[in-house]
Amino acid sequence: MNSIEIRELTREYGATRAVDRLTFDVLPGRVTGFLGPNGAGKSTTMRLLLGLDRATSGTATVGGRQFTTFTDPLRQVGALLDPQSIHGGRTARDHLRFLAVSNRIPVSRVEEVLEQTGIASAAGTRVKKFSLGMRQRLGIAAALLGDPGVLLLDEPTNGLDPEGIIWIRELMRGLAAEGRTVLVSSHLMSETAALADHLVVLGRGRLLADTSMEEFIEARSTPRVRLRTTDPVRLRATLARDGFELVGAGADRWTVDGIQAEQLGRMAAREGIPMLELSDERASLEQAYLDLTVDHAEFAAVTH
Repeated sequence: MNSIEIRELTREYGATRAVDRLTFDVLPGRVTGFLGPNGAGKSTTMRLLLGLDRATSGTATVGGRQFTTFTDPLRQVGALLDPQSIHGGRTARDHLRFLAVSNRIPVSRVEEVLEQTGIASAAGTRVKKFSLGMRQRLGIAAALLGDPGVLLLDEPTNGLDPEGIIWIRELMRGLAAEGRTVLVSSHLMSETAALADHLVVLGRGRLLADTSMEEFIEARSTPRVRLRTTDPVRLRATLARDGFELVGAGADRWTVDGIQAEQLGRMAAREGIPMLELSDERASLEQAYLDLTVDHAEFAAVTH
């Protein structure tokens, strides 16, 4: 199975505990967003999983095996951690060929991922001449090279233009739909909201949340309804009888806190009050995330 298993994972650097007894799974068939403030332990966790660092205690495995035990690791796990570390003197094609040969991957696969990531026309160009976005695409090409069942991507949209962002979003969703395990770390809440099905959230090295996107937002949303009506006077009186308040939101729009659209709709229908618009208002992922992590940020601006 292609699942990622993190069990009581801990990493200490002197007196600092960067990862603190983490336990969670990343399952195939969905995109898991990996979130947390700077210093939360996301990058350390990914490095521990890839064998680039050694855990103080606990385990990080893929399908029950440590990454360092795989004979051809790129066939099992594809990772994008730092595309800027690619040797600038190599061409894109040579960089991928080197990776292919070292992992016993058919060299024909190189041309396939160059096409897939949209950089085939620059395959013979030295990497030092690449823009940030092109380096990012090359890093993604390297992650895809072994056609792995597990993908770890750290800030995959960094440097990409709008077309590239849409492309990587569709790529990740398509790979998950094929039954692969996809873990994506990002600081961009809008992109995570558009991409992820599930969330794992860290704060100061500890697990804060491991839940579906929908449940994460719902748990941090105060019920509120937004509406338009041609008879606000009667609606206000009807709501007041049950302890609710109709509050103006400008331009003939109104909000009511503490109630859901279905309940309010039934009340309005019972009284024959026409509704032109009626919808539940939920917190955004960004609002829910900030609500959860506000006390776990290593650095925070002071507001007055």
